[in-house]
Amino acid sequence: MKQTFLRALFAALSLSSVAAMSGGAAAQNALDDIMKGKEIKIAIPTDFPPYGFVGTDLKPQGLDVEMANYIGAKLGVKTELVPVTSANRIPYLQTKKADLVISTLGKNPDREKVIDFTAAYSPFFQAIFGPKNVNVKSAADLAGKSIAVTRGAIEDGELTKLVPATADVKRFEDNNATVSAFVSGQTVLLATGASVAGNMMARNPNLSVEYKLLLKDSPNFIGVAKGEDKLRLKVNEIIADAKKSGDLDKMAQKWLGRPAGDLPN
Repeated sequence: MKQTFLRALFAALSLSSVAAMSGGAAAQNALDDIMKGKEIKIAIPTDFPPYGFVGTDLKPQGLDVEMANYIGAKLGVKTELVPVTSANRIPYLQTKKADLVISTLGKNPDREKVIDFTAAYSPFFQAIFGPKNVNVKSAADLAGKSIAVTRGAIEDGELTKLVPATADVKRFEDNNATVSAFVSGQTVLLATGASVAGNMMARNPNLSVEYKLLLKDSPNFIGVAKGEDKLRLKVNEIIADAKKSGDLDKMAQKWLGRPAGDLPN
């Protein structure tokens, strides 16, 4: 009876070990699958110029799109571009609808709990913008003012940390809706990335919009599913080589009007 129990226990432990090993292997197979299938699925924005937007030829373009194609080319595989919004880009990575997310993704502790990040690949910062005749020099000046922001975007989180209770924060589902709300006068202020604000200001000079208040200086990182260290490290190699060769600076200069500069690893 005792021997039978011990054999059963040993068998159960063996199966558990195999399962654990299989799970560990499964968690590390993204790069192998990409190389075997000769294709990588990369989530990119299509509503966030100049990082990602649809051109006159109806094809995605922008810094993030170029970076996605760059990584695919360096891996020697086909790049499938997967359009995402701020709200669904991380779920797409978690449900394996994308192998990587290159979509102006900032790194913060909450996100690091659910996904991993590569080294930074481009500069970015978030701020509050508004008409020149609206006085905003500190967080306290936001009291009683309406502010448009994209739900789930990093500026949403940063704004929530400092906005006074009396401020009227209006959240929209994507950047186009957020900008449209501000331009149409639904809100007095706009919380967004500098690139989006710059594009909006260029198209609407009559609004006399200017930079008001910094929310966060936040370079962009590439999102990788938890545990996919082989893929993450391979992408880090590509980013490091692109820094050394000057390719990152060229991309940033082309799309942002400034070089990438000294980005964090």
